[in-house]
Amino acid sequence: MDLNMANRQCCKLDIREYSTNKPWMYADFCNTTTAGFSSEPVYAMKMGSKAIKFDNPLDATMSLTFQVHPFRIYAMLSDGEVETTAVVPAKEDVKATTAGTLNLTDTPIAGTVYVYEEGGFGGEAIEGTVSGKAFTAAKATGIAVGSKYTIAYLVNKTAGVKKVSFNNKKVPKDFRVTQETLDKDENGNLVPMKITAFKASPKRSMEWSFTSEGDPAELTITFDVLEDADGNILEFTEITE
Repeated sequence: MDLNMANRQCCKLDIREYSTNKPWMYADFCNTTTAGFSSEPVYAMKMGSKAIKFDNPLDATMSLTFQVHPFRIYAMLSDGEVETTAVVPAKEDVKATTAGTLNLTDTPIAGTVYVYEEGGFGGEAIEGTVSGKAFTAAKATGIAVGSKYTIAYLVNKTAGVKKVSFNNKKVPKDFRVTQETLDKDENGNLVPMKITAFKASPKRSMEWSFTSEGDPAELTITFDVLEDADGNILEFTEITE
């Protein structure tokens, strides 16, 4: 006899690349996971009444909502890859130890260095030239020993950095996503339940909101669940042994 089940546990996720079944991520950090489908019917009418129903193909979706997550999760909305180089802005306050010159922490990208008197970020820049990590003012009196200056520039980082790019050249991969949870039956037994989306395609839609008040930032990724090469869409599996 079938026992009634109930569920009050978010799913863990086994995420694999659709084309190869290669594991991409095991996610145990979601707060809410959803899966569902619909099929809007159409009807043949007889004297104004619905006489024969036809079901349209299934329209299935899946979504993942979380507040804690690894950086790599953003790559699902790009091409699935995390790059290890990035151009980042640098802003530092430096005290001059030699008249007319300032030393930068990193090597800047050519043409991106701007030097200001302390507190003057974005105002009138001090003219000069850059060689390696050294800025030399056009006039030696422009940099005074003991004074502080704000330096702004761009750096091409090739170590200690991760980057996910979003553009129209990077197309999201399709994934096989299995949601794993535990149902509880009326006898108190925990029964594993798995919900598989055979071909989940991330929707390129996400909104970031950061605030210093209220709840932590929450992210949601939504998938269109497509039909795979064998005609599969969604599958619910209960593990009884």
